[in-house]
Formats: sequence, structure tokens, C-alpha cells
Amino acid sequence: MTTKTYKTVTFKGGVHPSKDGKALTREVTIQEAPLLNEYKVIVQQNIGAPPKVLVKKGDEVKKGQMIAEAGGFVSVPLHAPTSGKIKIIDRIPGPMGVPTEAIIITADGKDEWGELMDPIDWKNADGATLKKRICDAGVVGMGGAAFPSHVKLSPPPDKKIDYLILNGAECEPYLTADHRLMLEETEKVLEGAAILGHALGVKNVFIGIETNKEDAIHALLEKCENYGVGVVGLKVQYPQGAEKQLIYAVTGRKVPAGKLPMDAGCVVQNVGTAAAVTDAVKEGKPLIDRITTVTGEPIKNPSNWRFRLGTPVSKAIELAGGITKEPGKIILGGPMMGFAQKSMEVTVMKNTSGILLLEKSDVIQYQSTACIRCGRCLSACPMNLLPGSLSAAIESEKFDLAAKMNVMDCIECGSCAYICPAHRPLVQHFRRAKAEIRNRSKK
Repeated sequence: MTTKTYKTVTFKGGVHPSKDGKALTREVTIQEAPLLNEYKVIVQQNIGAPPKVLVKKGDEVKKGQMIAEAGGFVSVPLHAPTSGKIKIIDRIPGPMGVPTEAIIITADGKDEWGELMDPIDWKNADGATLKKRICDAGVVGMGGAAFPSHVKLSPPPDKKIDYLILNGAECEPYLTADHRLMLEETEKVLEGAAILGHALGVKNVFIGIETNKEDAIHALLEKCENYGVGVVGLKVQYPQGAEKQLIYAVTGRKVPAGKLPMDAGCVVQNVGTAAAVTDAVKEGKPLIDRITTVTGEPIKNPSNWRFRLGTPVSKAIELAGGITKEPGKIILGGPMMGFAQKSMEVTVMKNTSGILLLEKSDVIQYQSTACIRCGRCLSACPMNLLPGSLSAAIESEKFDLAAKMNVMDCIECGSCAYICPAHRPLVQHFRRAKAEIRNRSKK
């Protein structure tokens, strides 16, 4: 495959937020967080079945030791972020606003690794071996979804995959963790891409990056030929990093309504996931930490950090210098698709790409009014849905109609709500409808 960079037409729709906030941290190198006295490791850090806890209060554990095993095929194990003792298995504030089970580990200060998995010569290994290692290491999609990576790499036999695309777009405002990773650990990302491609058995492997990260594009281009990976420059347009939009931009293929990327012959993984795969395969290390952007105007020293899983948000903010003024909102992730938090004791998980503090002036309580039929949401929707009509149907509790109008295809990117002059709570409406439809299908 010839490797090259090229500009491509982007997807239809989307928005370009006027305040992207990336200048706060894009030049700040990744810092290693110091060892804490205690880690509160949330048990379920993946979409699918929750892992089954293997430890109990008082148990001694080593760094990297499995503390919860996969609860099914669509699940991954969980590993200790340091050595120490299990203080308690308790419920702590979760990222979705409800208490959630967590394994609380008191560090012994030694930070001693347990027995690591044997390195794999991936070029001479079969796909099944690599997929098992990726599962055993607890690797998930680190862009936000936390979908078990080995499951994505295991499409049904009738789904012919010929493209692997790595998402390096990082289109969310404020976040720069992936940008710094591509700059500072370039070869780890590229080798991870090659390993994932080998596991899938595909030769078309590309990394898509928005062109506001030219330094990352050039860093990858210098070495990508050594790994058989192509680099694609993408127009700066949110949500360019969403799977279906990324697939269209890179390949020109459209994922059919109601279908998955595999139905277009593609698998999408995050660049952070690729780096974790390299660690798992070449060094036998499980996923116990991740790079996270701690940012926002109220933060004294906006920065990028490698945090261990279970690091409280309060500690992460403290490491970034603390706050200079009272924030208006704390968000895990970015401002478009992240989730606001009511507690600073929620902890870093495998999909915590950002800890964002917004100023009070940026958090405005709008009064929603009736739809004015301006059509802006139609132009912004990257999925070609009818947000205004969907919203009206949902307000009338016509969930069957919403289903017929393909509300389940909504990717909840927030472009429609961002652009709406009537300040309609469109994403909230769509989430409610999707939950209602799922509940009805179960019954």
C-alpha cells in the first residue's frame, strides 16, 4: 500500500464550535502523575457485561494483577493500578451520576509489578492469539465509548473487513490527549495500528487526523511507511471523529442506516487504543493508565497527564495546580459529548479523555422555546436525520414514530442542539426516546 497524506472531502453536516480551547494544552507535554496513597477503581469500565470481582477486603495485590475477570464475551478484565492492599469494595460516585461499585486499593508505596504476560512476536502470531491478548489486557475503545476492542476485531464470518481506520481526529474542543500521544509516542501508535491490522487480516490501515494537528500528521508521516500505515488529513469539522463520519471521509463509504461500521467493511479504533495494544502485545502490560487532558479556564495549569485508573478527579485537578476561580461546570470528556459531574470524587476510567472545567460565563441556563422551523439542525446533523421533527414527536411521546424516523441512528454529538436558536434540549429528547425504545424491545 502506498502511504501518503491527502485532503479529503469531509462528511455532510456538523459544526465548528467557535471556542475550541485547544491552545490551553496542545503544547503541553504529557506528565506522569505521581503515585497516590489510594486508588478507587470503578469495576465496570467497558460497554457490555460488567467484570466479576476476584478480590476481597484485605487481599494483597501487585501492580497489573487481575482484580476482576471478564463477565462474558462483550467484557474485559480489570487490573490493579499499583501494588497494595484491598481496603474495601464499596460504592462511590459514578460518572453517570449514580453510585457505582469500586475496588479501593491502598498503595504500599512499592509500586511492584506482578507477573506480566509473555511478549508476543506479533508479526508471526495469528489473529486469535492477538485478540486474546488484547482482551486479557483489558483494552477498550479509549476515545470515549469503552467498547471492548477484541470484540470489534471479531466480526462475523459473513462481514468482510478490508479497512482499519484509527481515529486521531480528536475533534472535541479543549481535548489534546490524543494529539500529544501521536507526537510523543508516534511509533507506539503506528505499531499498534499495524498490530490491529494484522489481527484483522487487513492491509488498508489508515490514521485520520484533523489538519489543525499538522505537527502530528508530519510526525506520523515520517515513520508510517515502516509500519504499512497511511495518514489521512481531515477537514476540521465536529464530529469528524465519529465512526460513521470518519469512515465516509476516509473511504467514501456510507454505513447503512441501523447498521454498524463492519457493514461497510470497516473497523474503527482510537489512537490511544492502538498505543495500549502495543504495550499489551510487546510488553505484556495490561491497561492500567491513560492520558487525560485536565483543562479549562478555571484550571491554574491546564495540562496533559498519564493517570492511573482510579485517580479521583479532585486529585487530578490538584496536580494541575488547582482552580483559580469557581467553575460553572465540571465535565468528563469534552464539552460537546462529555457528561457533567456532580462530584469531584468520581475517578479516572479507561475512557476518561478529559477533565474539563468551564467558566460560569460559558455555562448559560437557556429557556427552551418552541421550534421556529429554521432548519439549522437539518444542516448540522451529520446523520441526515430530522432533529426538529424527532423532537416534536418525542415531546408528544410518539416513540414508535421516532423509531420510524431513525432516532436510533442519532450519535448524540450535540451538533443540532449547539446550532439551535430556540435552545431546544434535542440530545436529551433523543436519549430519552432511545431508552424508551430499548425498554420496549426488551419487553
